[in-house]
Amino acid sequence: RSSTVEVYVDGILEQSLFSVLQSNDGAQWDTYELNVTLPAGNVFPLPDHVDDEHGSILDPLGNATHTALAFDLVGEDVLVTGAGPIGLMAVAISRHIGARFVVATDPNAYRRGLAAQMGASLTIDPTSVSPLEAMASLGMVEGYDIGMEMSGHAAALHQMIEAMNHGGRVALLGIPAEPTLMDWNAMIFKSLTVQGIYGRRIFDTWYKMTAMLQTGLDISPVITHRFAVDDFHDAFDAVASGEAAKVILEWA
Repeated sequence: RSSTVEVYVDGILEQSLFSVLQSNDGAQWDTYELNVTLPAGNVFPLPDHVDDEHGSILDPLGNATHTALAFDLVGEDVLVTGAGPIGLMAVAISRHIGARFVVATDPNAYRRGLAAQMGASLTIDPTSVSPLEAMASLGMVEGYDIGMEMSGHAAALHQMIEAMNHGGRVALLGIPAEPTLMDWNAMIFKSLTVQGIYGRRIFDTWYKMTAMLQTGLDISPVITHRFAVDDFHDAFDAVASGEAAKVILEWA
């Protein structure tokens, strides 16, 4: 027995297409459909300049694009907290669009190395150096103009608020595991603008991310591993190791 789920929230598409397979004893497994039927207006044709590997990660690239383009980046100093795959792509977008400095934080040394490959001006371990303390090495004196919180960790958000410039703008994509206490005084007296980000915008996000790929946005370092589909156990082990970003399974 199969079913298709499509969810739309305020013009933002969060779509999941899957089968629910049910045995006679009632056990269920979720699996993806090989073929689905959709209204033509729900489909974004993949441009010829986007190869299959990049096409397979447009979903997270859309999250990064929606977050990074929430505010004007040109000439601004950008702080990205959390260098998971989406944070890494947000770093690359910030560099591509024309940010001045892009600082990425993550306690994972492997991910910091990837952030440097993606164009970060500086990468730091936030457990030893705060974003505020790191500013001096770049000659920054006023704080970050744009913040992108991608980790969902309360400590990262607190460090970001502390380091923001007056009138700064913060985009929140990371989802905390539990409610987070905030220093509202810091947010108010710094006149910060805070924007929650969810999903992708139909179809504005898709147009923009494919246009950026066409004009030189390089996200290839985020694809760190490739496995044959029969080696999927190895693929999951790579992800679980913490020393991987996007892992591609190949059916060829």
